[in-house]
Amino acid sequence: MFRFLRSAFPDSIKLVELAEISKLLITLGCPPEKSGEMAAQLDKRAQQLALEKNRSYEAALAHLLKLMSQGWAAQQQQQQ
Repeated sequence: MFRFLRSAFPDSIKLVELAEISKLLITLGCPPEKSGEMAAQLDKRAQQLALEKNRSYEAALAHLLKLMSQGWAAQQQQQQ
């Protein structure tokens, strides 16, 4: 089922989306060298959540980004 979702989008659009997610992750505190891999993982998990919870991909992605942002903020506070 996930393959159907992935194949529904042209590769060029998916790459742009992953690049945008990657840039956003960097602004949220993700190390730049890990942002591409993390963007791909977030994309995959957002698609899974969208199916599991019957919500939109965008809502699932926003939820995951919020969680990651909170995690990085907490990590930065501990380091100070």
